[in-house]
Amino acid sequence: MTNDAATATTAVDGPEQEPPAHGIGASLPPADARAKTEGTFPYASDLWAEGLLWAALLRSPHAHARILSIDTTAAAEMPGVRAVVTHVDVPGDTSYGRMVADRPVFASDLVRHHGEAIAAVAADHPDTARLAAAAIAVEYEILDPVTDPEKAFAAPPLHPDGNLIRHIPLRYGDPDVAGEVIVEGLYRIGRQDPAPIGAEAGLAVPRPDGGVEIYTASTDPHTDRDLAAACFGLPAEQVKLVVTGVPGATGDREDPGFQIPLGLLALRTGCPVKLAATREESFLGHAHRHPTLLRYRHHADAEGRLVKVEAQILLDAGAYADASAESLAAAVAFACGPYVVPHAFIEGWAVRTNNPPSGHVRGEGAMQVCAAYEAQMDKLSARLGVDPAELRLRNALATGDLLPTGQTVTCPAPVAELLQAVRDFPLPALPKDSPEDCWLLPGGPEGAGEPGAVRRGVGYALGMVHMLGAEGTDEVSTATVKVHDGTATVICAAVETGQGFSTLARQIVQETLGIDEVHVASVDTDQPPAGPATHGRHTWVSGGAVERAARMVRTQLLQPLAHKFGMSTELLQITDGKITSYDGVLSTTVTEAMDGKELWATAQCRPHPTEPLDASGQGDAFVGLAFCAIRAVVDVDIELGSIRVVEMAVAQDVGRVLNPAQLATRIEAGVTQGVGAALTENLRTARGLVRHPDLTGYALPTSLDAPDIRIVKLVEERDVVAPFGAKAASAVPVVTSPAAVASAVRAATGRPVNRLPIRPQAAVAAANP
Repeated sequence: MTNDAATATTAVDGPEQEPPAHGIGASLPPADARAKTEGTFPYASDLWAEGLLWAALLRSPHAHARILSIDTTAAAEMPGVRAVVTHVDVPGDTSYGRMVADRPVFASDLVRHHGEAIAAVAADHPDTARLAAAAIAVEYEILDPVTDPEKAFAAPPLHPDGNLIRHIPLRYGDPDVAGEVIVEGLYRIGRQDPAPIGAEAGLAVPRPDGGVEIYTASTDPHTDRDLAAACFGLPAEQVKLVVTGVPGATGDREDPGFQIPLGLLALRTGCPVKLAATREESFLGHAHRHPTLLRYRHHADAEGRLVKVEAQILLDAGAYADASAESLAAAVAFACGPYVVPHAFIEGWAVRTNNPPSGHVRGEGAMQVCAAYEAQMDKLSARLGVDPAELRLRNALATGDLLPTGQTVTCPAPVAELLQAVRDFPLPALPKDSPEDCWLLPGGPEGAGEPGAVRRGVGYALGMVHMLGAEGTDEVSTATVKVHDGTATVICAAVETGQGFSTLARQIVQETLGIDEVHVASVDTDQPPAGPATHGRHTWVSGGAVERAARMVRTQLLQPLAHKFGMSTELLQITDGKITSYDGVLSTTVTEAMDGKELWATAQCRPHPTEPLDASGQGDAFVGLAFCAIRAVVDVDIELGSIRVVEMAVAQDVGRVLNPAQLATRIEAGVTQGVGAALTENLRTARGLVRHPDLTGYALPTSLDAPDIRIVKLVEERDVVAPFGAKAASAVPVVTSPAAVASAVRAATGRPVNRLPIRPQAAVAAANP
């Protein structure tokens, strides 16, 4: 991979300048980079406490069953076992959920998905805990699982709330309008797993006041704390959640289903209890990307301009609601993509099934519809005989246009500029037909393919995502900045998940106060809430809170000097640790101005409010939008169906580059995750049972699978309502890259490619294109 163009090729005109050494715009390395590379960074799985016990969960081997009896006698009598808990031992709320409290801590009467927790054990050795969990005798009456989301509408209710979680009927324009050209398609998107590099782990420690402290890699600590406290039957102030090092997160990193049993065992035994999930437990327990079925009909005129889009979108939520209502809103709102569509009629549903649970995964909802609407654009291109990039340009969305939800796009939307950048970027050289370059074949050096069967394809995709929460979510974050003795400390409950917030917070304080030495405090729930680490929230909301607090400290620092010299603080500037006035009369250092004092300030950031979609799918539901264009180049063996992604050219709307190196890394990671969704990643099930829940059966892309990623343009058109004008960078390449790969495979094979991940048989050409 390469990111040579990441900083040099932007929308900013003028001579190239040397990047700053610190502050906004610098490629400041993460403070924890050395500890992580040396293996000394403390993750939850590394934690230890005196008198530690080990936890294990008993999980259902069935996707749907009635529990007739649970006998824990044998487990409780095993030497070394200190506690066994089931649903009868939950002292507070027996169910939890971030959006809808419909998921039981432990199954009591029904099992609704494979791997659902039934009981938990604490013992003095991890092997003893696992053996005791296996010794719990559960008598089941196996029921027929509902695994087809289309059949969930007529199936008996799987939950007291019913099978339908949400229905959104979007109505925009005239339903009787028709285009001169109509194309239709049916598309299926598989179940992508977030597959965190480290499986879930945690440590719960009882407190003298009867409460408990939980140490885990939560990405939304205050919500997780509140859910756990409700289940423990304790007030929130008696439960403290301390965030440990997060080994990567592309959604909800820690499901409360791991944390709550852990805390219950600590409260029951009075001892610290540790849980370290196996990879199988991780696959079975946490939420996945929603498998989705999409039916589309696009209407266009003879010139290829879109007239109307009709679509049906069905999300498989799995057994419980989780974030499905929010994901459906994104899918329906973005069902037409970043294109101008005068008339749109979208039906969206999210339903419960007996499949594994679905929830937050980067780009949820938007990724699935992007794969479908871009396939439709390819069909229109082929039907009209128009170049695929040109067809997209004729329909590109721009600032001031309307979304099908009726919301005006007020943020920068340089969609056409992004597409032109990737279209005009030079194509990679063709591989040579020689034995020395056999590694260039789609199957790699050991592949059985023949060079003569390899076809190259070029495809395009445009994607969009929303930033922050949607539909009336109260987005707010609080931060405190303290300065003493030449060192600044940032206190904010925004969790560093790999998105770079802690580095950004340091840069903001450096830029505002001219102090190089900046520390970011570890996160726990004794701090004010900052919200979840999703949708680029912390760059915007938490970064905004840090900036406001730092500016308040700056005012405290400069006011005495300004008063002394009879000028306003606006006439003073801080650069490289020095305070100077506009006229040069005043020149001193920040340290001298501090004079041993401690300054601090706390501030909040709350973006402008949004509103829920109404009964016809209309409303200003989103705070901001981000866009991306990708051109994919693939080589396909049309006899074997093997695919090699040669290059991904990326142009992205970023608002403002805050950390060039960090931004390039986030884009590359997003593209690679999208390539996995396009080609290999699918958590397969059979009648609701997860097949091969391990990293052997679930094929993640490796470094050998990662394509050459060319960041050809970063458009820095600042969003005036966002702090620093920056936009979220991670989700939109994840959304866009699977559609681009599928488009390129269509170009190489002539096949429709209507399913992700792309199966080999779908890439075998019926005839040479």
